[in-house]
Amino acid sequence: MASAEHPTDRDALPAHQRREQIQRLVDERGFVRVSELSDTFGVSGVTARADLDQLESAGTLTRIHGGAVPAGVSTTSRPDREFSFEEALASSVIPKQQIGELAASLVSSGQSVILDVGTTTLAIARALVARTELTDIVVITNGLSIALALEPAIPRFTVIVTGGSLRPMQHSLVDPLAATVLSQVHADLAFIGCNGVDADGGVTNINLPEAGVKTMMLAASARAIIVADGAKLGQVHLGRIGPLAAFDTLVTDAAADPLTLAPLRKAGLAVLQPL
Repeated sequence: MASAEHPTDRDALPAHQRREQIQRLVDERGFVRVSELSDTFGVSGVTARADLDQLESAGTLTRIHGGAVPAGVSTTSRPDREFSFEEALASSVIPKQQIGELAASLVSSGQSVILDVGTTTLAIARALVARTELTDIVVITNGLSIALALEPAIPRFTVIVTGGSLRPMQHSLVDPLAATVLSQVHADLAFIGCNGVDADGGVTNINLPEAGVKTMMLAASARAIIVADGAKLGQVHLGRIGPLAAFDTLVTDAAADPLTLAPLRKAGLAVLQPL
């Protein structure tokens, strides 16, 4: 079979040595990006992807959009562990962008908004910043990545970070102290991410401390909106954020399964999807 090496890779490590080092990085970090491998090993993106494909064929890692995770990490069904922020950011990029733009379209100038931690809500933050006509927006968030993404919109936006104890997995702030801010505000809208949306099980999250903060966000808003891609529908996880009836709307991606959406609609949840 012809080699997958690209013409620009002539000075790179031999393929077998490079793949050994790539596998070591995946095992140590839990996730690697194609772009990082290209920079680290001085190879093209084509070669980096071919290396990951070879390692996946050997059963030692699993390819996801933009990179790879260790073998055994589920990327299509109910996860057996919490994904890091970076792992989640690299998966379902287009659906999250669609959700972000649609959710951001629900915000009007002069409103106050709670933005939960997560990569889908990060997409909302970026879409809000891109709406240059928006002014006098107050955003309250417990996500450090989200606060940084909103920074270019200051002074059009006022950005309030809840404070609290830092969770490295999601770069999020949780109790103690997160409740101090959330108990003193009442926002017009809350965009809340999750790991599961189910007609019977309600809205749930894989991590208990974050589920607790999400529940406080729900209580601190006049209108709560779930943002979740189609893979999270029909799932139920350990930490309950709230019953389905506590939420006004679900914003999900265009590819969400209609059969999974049907019981959510029947339960009274409004569903918004990109065209």
